[in-house]
Amino acid sequence: MKPVIQEEISGCGIAACAVLAGIGYAEAKRKANALGIDAADTSLWSETAHVRRLLRELGISVSPKKTPFESWEHLPDKALMAIKWRKEQGKPFWHWVVFVRDNGEAKVLDSKKALKSNIRQDFGRIKPKWYIEVSN
Repeated sequence: MKPVIQEEISGCGIAACAVLAGIGYAEAKRKANALGIDAADTSLWSETAHVRRLLRELGISVSPKKTPFESWEHLPDKALMAIKWRKEQGKPFWHWVVFVRDNGEAKVLDSKKALKSNIRQDFGRIKPKWYIEVSN
């Protein structure tokens, strides 16, 4: 798996879906827009419904539940994660990233454009709130 850089400041959910589907941001955005999903819609990073719908469209199966983060060791081999979780005016917001364990090596694929490397292993700095297991 390779990271996909979000092309919009609020496009982390679309970029995470693109990573899991193995496609580029532009293609994932086209599919999202066709479903009525837009990166500017704050529910893309304050609810899970839009991301789940886009993943279904892309043929990606995910768990129906959010699992509270306990430790990096307890994560499944592939997961969507909510990091930078916070509340603004009583509404939760987060940044979507993808966790993957490949050949025993764990990494986080982060779509944020400003990062030096979008493949992260600085686990002490990443503060996940919860994750959604990815089945395929």
